[in-house]
Amino acid sequence: MRDNRGLRAFIIALVLWLGASSAVAAAPAQPAPALKNPLSKTAATFAAWVVASGDANGLPFLIVDKQNAQVLIFDAEGHLGDASPALLGLARGDDSVPGIGQRKLSSIKPSERTTPAGRFVAALGADLGEKDVLWVDYKDAISLHRVVPGTVKDRRAQRLASPSPLDNRISFGCINVPAQFFDMSVRPIFLSGKGIVYILPEVRSLKSVFPRYGEVSSVFP
Repeated sequence: MRDNRGLRAFIIALVLWLGASSAVAAAPAQPAPALKNPLSKTAATFAAWVVASGDANGLPFLIVDKQNAQVLIFDAEGHLGDASPALLGLARGDDSVPGIGQRKLSSIKPSERTTPAGRFVAALGADLGEKDVLWVDYKDAISLHRVVPGTVKDRRAQRLASPSPLDNRISFGCINVPAQFFDMSVRPIFLSGKGIVYILPEVRSLKSVFPRYGEVSSVFP
């Protein structure tokens, strides 16, 4: 049984890396999600590990690939359902400043505006506005939500639409996605309950952020 799961994980990684539409070979053919940039090998291999290891505990999951400025959404079976560019924290880094969730935005320095890496149990909930958000780390006020207009200087919509991920660093740490992606892909899959959000690191190693990821060699055949 373990060998079969390992083979399945290998197929998942290969299919995802090549930009196919589904993480499971037996799934019906679907249109491939429109990716701003090709799916990275790191994200593809990580998704395969999540499914093969059962790390998401049978829940739907998202992968936030900070290097590629993308959000990838998977159902509980490991199918890649949709993908979207995303806006991320202005500063590079994989940790939140202690206590940052209790501070006013005006007090947060540009160097402190990081999107933390890690495994988070996420759920839909209310913010200070009228619409819901996906709370990733409530304590540190990190959520995934519809892109906010910001100032004219922020150019958030233009940053999401540009072909390069290099201009996608603008937020205070939250993950901004197009409203349609949130409403049509993120929100429906989390309406039934919680899910897992994996934010991949950009400074630290994968193994230091996800200790169980070191077991990947025992999952693959």
